[in-house]
Parts: sequence; structure tokens; C-alpha cells
Amino acid sequence: MRKAIFPGSFDPITLGHEDIIKRGIPLFDEIVIAIGVNAEKKYMFSLEERKRFIEETFKDEPKVSVITYEGLTIDLAKKQKAHFILRGLRNPADFEFEKAIAHTNRKLSKIETVFLLTAASTSFISSSIVRDVLRHGGEYEMLVPDAVRVKK
Repeated sequence: MRKAIFPGSFDPITLGHEDIIKRGIPLFDEIVIAIGVNAEKKYMFSLEERKRFIEETFKDEPKVSVITYEGLTIDLAKKQKAHFILRGLRNPADFEFEKAIAHTNRKLSKIETVFLLTAASTSFISSSIVRDVLRHGGEYEMLVPDAVRVKK
């Protein structure tokens, strides 16, 4: 079985994340969206909200599940019996950052990282941009799945 972990903080999930996951579905038998928990990081949305946004976005997709985790992603992948980590790349900076992590993960385990380039239509979107738009009361709806709705 081809099982992949798609890790991230998803604060919040964006259309870019959604695109990568949807395009990954035909490649894998199962995709586990893994919301990482970092006690030192300040989040805009609670863990429960982030999980709910993702579950709602993929409620009709049986090959997708959502979990939360702490610690190293490769440890989670081993625990989940996943042989792949799925990652999206928006730009060369993402590639350089992700390449170093992928090489490290490969050195520490036999887990392969599979990179998908983001669609041109979503390559400019990041969770930090969405949070900034939200903080300033801007129109964020065209950057995130329909499940991500907040009161202004």
C-alpha cells in the first residue's frame, strides 16, 4: 500500500495545500494529513479549528485522513507505516528548504519525499499571507477552502 504523510501546521489550510492533496490522491492509496504541534509556535487557529477545517474540506474523500502529532515527521511516518512524505513546492526557496529536510529524512530512514509543484494559480498563497490578510480584515476567502470561514 502506498501511504503518504502530508505534514504541516495548516494555520490555516490554503487552496495551495488543498491542490497538492487533491493531486496526490491518485498517486497514493492513502494520504494522512498530519497537523504538527509545536508548543513554541503561536497559532492563529486552535488545533481543533485547524483539524476541523481540513476534515470538512476532505469529508468526501475516503483516501484522506487527518491526525495531529508532535515530534519528528519521520517518526510519525514510521508509526503510521507510511513510506512517503508528500510536500508541495511553491518556489526555489521552498525547494532548497525542503531538499535539506528530505535528504535528512532519507539519511535517517528509508522514507522518500515526493514533491509536487503547486499550481500556478495557487503558488503565491501561504498560510502566513492568509493570516496577515485576516489580521487586517481583508478578503481571505479566495485563498482558502470553503471550510475556512471566520467571523470578521
